[in-house]
Amino acid sequence: MIIKKSPAEIDAMAAAGAILVRTLKLVETKIRPGTTTRDLDLAAERYIRSQGATPAFKGYRGFPGSLCTSPNEMVVHGIPGDYELKRGDIISVDCGVVLDGWVADAARTFTVGGDAAATPLARKLLDTTRESLFDAVPQCRAGNHLGDVSHAVQARVEGEGLSIVRQLVGHGIGRSMHEDPQIPNFGEPGRGPLLEEGMVLAVEPMVTAGRHQIRLGEDNWAIYSQDGSLSAHFEFTIAVTADGPRVLTPWHEP
Repeated sequence: MIIKKSPAEIDAMAAAGAILVRTLKLVETKIRPGTTTRDLDLAAERYIRSQGATPAFKGYRGFPGSLCTSPNEMVVHGIPGDYELKRGDIISVDCGVVLDGWVADAARTFTVGGDAAATPLARKLLDTTRESLFDAVPQCRAGNHLGDVSHAVQARVEGEGLSIVRQLVGHGIGRSMHEDPQIPNFGEPGRGPLLEEGMVLAVEPMVTAGRHQIRLGEDNWAIYSQDGSLSAHFEFTIAVTADGPRVLTPWHEP
């Protein structure tokens, strides 16, 4: 069942989203060679708790971290630990925040050392994945269908010769981290559930530079590209409102 939110409830989710955005900006300042993924996680948890919120991921189905930190060929669900970032790595950082019972969820992929350290392939992967999310945002409006959102992502990614991870999806979000509907990153326009005012969607393109197949890591959490190709992940929490799409986790804004 899709649970629609009132304007006041969407405002409450936006407040959680504001903390999440500040958390990602803090994490970005700490992404440098020699930093461990555990360092990033501890900094994020301290900040989230300092804001009167809690990390949505910590303890969720037994997950031990406040962030998912997924380098290079790891697509999602990386457990923070001893991995030391190296110049030229790409690292996906997925974060969830709970404030007053409302959840916000967002992700970004960064290059360690900045754009100058990225290979041309990595730069193309990150740019395309990010732009596919931006393409999806205008489709999150009442009267459209979920397939319009999914297709916007797919058209950008496959148009650039990259691959959508098809076994993983976005999701509805609210008082629970994962609500209906599931949101694939591929599909046909005009198909799927009708989007209505009050729906809140976590849209999250997950893209590889190689083939779309994935494999589960030995820790039963981390998911990797099966062929070892680089992977990127970007995510917004987006509300469908009377005034159009509202990004509740606007990490792209200054």
